[in-house]
Amino acid sequence: MRGLVRVVGISGLLLLALAGAVAKPSPSPADDHNSILIVFKDGHRQNFAMTEIVRIDFKAPSVIVFKDGHQQKIPVADIARIDFDSSQMTAMTSGRAHFLGKWQVGDSNGRTFYITLEDDGYARKSIGAAHGTWTVVDGEARINWDDGWHDAIRKVGTKHEKFAYEPGNSFDGTPSNVTAAINTQPKPI
Repeated sequence: MRGLVRVVGISGLLLLALAGAVAKPSPSPADDHNSILIVFKDGHRQNFAMTEIVRIDFKAPSVIVFKDGHQQKIPVADIARIDFDSSQMTAMTSGRAHFLGKWQVGDSNGRTFYITLEDDGYARKSIGAAHGTWTVVDGEARINWDDGWHDAIRKVGTKHEKFAYEPGNSFDGTPSNVTAAINTQPKPI
């Protein structure tokens, strides 16, 4: 049992190191909400902001050391699993190359049209104001069209959806419509 705890502890530490190695060198303020969720065998959960943690020691009992110097002990035997914030994982897997190509989307009236996201940051669509620009923010493609409308292509579960926002509405607001989004020309990452 002690060997198993040690293997789990070392594996967790390696995962943390790997997450830190592939993370952006200077995270934006939007990335500050990334966290580690510890799920205990009895079902309760405890969330820790990654920006506040210096290290996790996996000796009996485990200790989380925070930047301000305080420590919290967590018995390793009580831990069922450690989850990383899904927004962090999305940001790692949904980079710019993930969104390149021609996307088939809907207009909420049962019609389809196409949005093409180019490597140079320009976007085109087959209806309305055909020109716009795009960027990746928090693991989603955000497109600003010349007519003031803006769209977001987001990964939702295993699929993508297009969220349309009318002029004056923000990406954090309520979308005017949401439709499926399918990349018809996916590029290898």
